[in-house]
Amino acid sequence: MKIEFLTFLSFIALFFSGCANTVEPYEGYKLWYDEPAEKWVEALPVGNGRLGAMVYGGTENELIQVNEETVWTGQPHDYSHEGASEYLEKLRQLAREGKLDEAHRLGNEKFMSIPLRQLSYQSFVEMNLKFPGHKNATNYKRKLVLADAITSVSYEVDGTTFTREVFSSAPDQALLVKISASEKGKLNLETSLSTLHARFTNIAEGDGIVLSGAANNYPRGRNHLETPYPDSKIKFEARLKVLKNDGLLAANDTSLLIKEASEVVFALVGATNFVNFQDISAVPSERCMDDLAQLENKSYNQIKQAHINDYQSLYGRLKIDLGKTELSSRTTDERLYSFNKDEDPNLVALLYQYGRYLLISSSRNGTQPANLQGIWNNQLAPSWDSKYTLNINAEMNYWPAEIANLSECAEPFFKMAEDLSVTGEKVAKVHYDLDGWIVHHNTDIWRGAAPINNANHGIWIGGAAWLCQHLWWHYQFNGDTEFLKNKAYPLMKKAAIFYSGYLTVDPNHPEWLISGPSNSPEHGGLVMGPTMDHQIIRNLFANTMEAAKILNVDNELVSELDEKRAKIAPNQIGQYGQLMEWMEDVDNPKDDHRHVSHMWGLHPGTEIHPTTTPELAEACKVSLNQRGDGGTGWARAWKINLWARLLDGDHSFLLLKNLMVPSGVKQDGQRYDGGLYANLFDAHPPFQIDGNFGATSGITEMLLQSHLKDENGNYILDILPALPTALASGTIEGVCARGGFELKIVWTDGKLENLEILSKHGNSCSIRYNGTILPVDTKIGEVHKFDGELKTF
Repeated sequence: MKIEFLTFLSFIALFFSGCANTVEPYEGYKLWYDEPAEKWVEALPVGNGRLGAMVYGGTENELIQVNEETVWTGQPHDYSHEGASEYLEKLRQLAREGKLDEAHRLGNEKFMSIPLRQLSYQSFVEMNLKFPGHKNATNYKRKLVLADAITSVSYEVDGTTFTREVFSSAPDQALLVKISASEKGKLNLETSLSTLHARFTNIAEGDGIVLSGAANNYPRGRNHLETPYPDSKIKFEARLKVLKNDGLLAANDTSLLIKEASEVVFALVGATNFVNFQDISAVPSERCMDDLAQLENKSYNQIKQAHINDYQSLYGRLKIDLGKTELSSRTTDERLYSFNKDEDPNLVALLYQYGRYLLISSSRNGTQPANLQGIWNNQLAPSWDSKYTLNINAEMNYWPAEIANLSECAEPFFKMAEDLSVTGEKVAKVHYDLDGWIVHHNTDIWRGAAPINNANHGIWIGGAAWLCQHLWWHYQFNGDTEFLKNKAYPLMKKAAIFYSGYLTVDPNHPEWLISGPSNSPEHGGLVMGPTMDHQIIRNLFANTMEAAKILNVDNELVSELDEKRAKIAPNQIGQYGQLMEWMEDVDNPKDDHRHVSHMWGLHPGTEIHPTTTPELAEACKVSLNQRGDGGTGWARAWKINLWARLLDGDHSFLLLKNLMVPSGVKQDGQRYDGGLYANLFDAHPPFQIDGNFGATSGITEMLLQSHLKDENGNYILDILPALPTALASGTIEGVCARGGFELKIVWTDGKLENLEILSKHGNSCSIRYNGTILPVDTKIGEVHKFDGELKTF
């Protein structure tokens, strides 16, 4: 087949035209409000991957709450429990016999992490600004423009317009705050720094403020036992400096006073002594001074433009347009309140791009990965310690990375997997007497890998395999053989070695291998052979085998994994037609538990799909209907993806609607405690960021899927596989597919209008739309263009 194409360079020019200036028309997508935030979950987030801030937008009193990603409790620590492996077989025996109380008691006493719980991510500092006489402001507006990652505030007082801009710069590693008055000499303010931590010093002198301190020790409060925890040895420093001021400046103990100005620019930098999970030898003051030195001789506009250019190099890769109506011009909180009835598609597009914005802002090359709250946290003891929950939440954070054209943002997640392969190797040996590496359902900045909290949900063994899926995805989307050889495959291989040794014969089915003891997160306690474990392990073995063949290595290991994979207990359909969650047919059809772990093989796995395993797909529908359309924010987000994989766009959109309700508001006789806060943060409740990322992923799955292969081993690009009726027309450009493809998809009235595919690596693929499959051969840099009937033009 002859396919017309553009040259690679000319396509790039067309594909990204306008990105350097206006990424999207009409200021792009933005969150905006006509009053200041009263609560933290109404403030607007900015971040550069390491420094995050929540901007309230007050008039007389402004609060900018700041996080630095390495402000955690604790210190480098080995969580493994010496002697734990001696009790593994007894735990298996008790799990087989259904003696859950005994199994949990033994697990808690002999098998769990030391200490039993991990450590906590904490708030850093607050920047406080006071503007005397600004209480009765008029014409107020605050906004966050996603196209440039800048939040701003504007209002009038006695005829003078006051404006503020706040952004967190990745190139310059600083938080910038610019404050302006429309009339000369009308700006008067006082600023200071504060912190929730008990141990600190705070001094203002010259044109700056220096706050130095140490993280609070871990609180022995909510749900924490009296077991001694490692003392907190994280030291930190924040430095606030005036970069520009055309008024009068004076220092007053711990604050700076500025009078009769018209423009002031502040820079806030921050650092800790954290180097990595084994090293806390850095000097915070030296790091802060180095960051401030980078700002010398730079104007605010230079710093701002460098920030915009850097940010848009990521954000500007993907555009989405789902339509715009008069509804779209209202404040964001008003739009959220009415979405359940008006279904404004433009708000869906805003939420989509907001997920991409949050990922860029909380996960950049060289930073820590996005945690349960990204990088935004205003507490010393946040819910679930704001750490990394690996039985769904941390992985969901990175579901959009590859598909939504933010591949680089996943690098911190890969680095965490690399760290965990070190700590997890010891846990594999100490707890299981096995080679390879393992991590259980949580980790922290110290890379704890042992089971925590309670044996009934903490002894879950799927973490390493699930992390490895993301490594494999990165190769599938980018085709980077060096990454596969040097980064991904070594971790996949070591994880596969662990699971190969962990599988054991099922006494009731001697021909089967099962996992255990483990649990189906976080549901049902310790068992042998939860369905999710088997799906994850099969996936890891298949990916490891394929990687080894690509690299032409480890033939013996491939044979071993192939043999064992074939023996892993299969997915089973139960008495109600449901996909069974465990080896026994004990699912309760009235159970609406938030986890839907046994459907991992549907999404994010690939072994269940309506076109390849229709009976299992139908069983997933039964299970999903039994679990219902509610749940926590991330649970609803997962179900958006699951229903999209079942090719039911309208049900997928129903789950999106259930997510996009204002938290705490009663609608249609039902009170929604989940949903979204006014700033569109996922209300777990409380705030947990995974629902935001899961929503972006789910919307993508409605429009494009690429996880299946054709008979020739080429990826199938499923176009509009689960398009909801509510999103009848739209365009998405820059969305990514496995095999190294970027697509532009345009549809009108529910039908594909045209399609453009850029081949970055010259791979072949198949396009599937509305039942038609078209094989496509490509060359590097070619752009293939099709109409709604998949005819080339």
